[in-house]
Amino acid sequence: MKGFLKQLKEGILDNNPTLVQLLGMCPTLATTTSVKNAIGMGLAATVVLIFSNLFISLLRKFIPKQVRIAAFIVIISGFVTMVELLMKAFVYSLYQSLGIFIPLIVVNCIILARAEAYASKNKVLPSAVDGLAMGLGFTFALILVATVREIVGNGTFMGLSLFGDGYAPALLFIMPAGAFLTLGFVIAAVQKIRNMGQDKERMEKLSKLEEEAEKEETV
Repeated sequence: MKGFLKQLKEGILDNNPTLVQLLGMCPTLATTTSVKNAIGMGLAATVVLIFSNLFISLLRKFIPKQVRIAAFIVIISGFVTMVELLMKAFVYSLYQSLGIFIPLIVVNCIILARAEAYASKNKVLPSAVDGLAMGLGFTFALILVATVREIVGNGTFMGLSLFGDGYAPALLFIMPAGAFLTLGFVIAAVQKIRNMGQDKERMEKLSKLEEEAEKEETV
């Protein structure tokens, strides 16, 4: 249970694939004009991450090293096709909104990176949990960016008006330039929070060392 929680914390906060590793920038910039799109894209990528990690882990001993990348892409593309067909059948409006970025999940560097770095080297259950953690981290990053862009750029949240008809939206934020600006500020804020936490830990360790040194001197 501790290992499961540690993996989730790693994927969502400490080692977030988008906000810390800076992977998956293309869908992050392109699909975050609204929170609905961000949730849809994040969940689609999470499903692909979980199942591709699971199957790659299952087959890791049978896939020759020389063709492992090609094999990973074939497995990933199968699950992307499954997700694409399901979205087309049950959430067609979301499928239309996300457009080409659904099939492009096949070449999402987050998914291929986890397949190569983790799933191909670990057992099935930890690999599936890793896919879930990284998928949730990716979804979390998308929602953060989309929330800022939708509220500032449209004056809405999940399609609901927040400020009434008198609000003049900053249209820059729903344009490509706004995506870069928003992502940059979000990453900077996350890094600042992480650095504050690390600094606090260092100060606590330093104070403990000073206390121990004072005790030794008194003895």
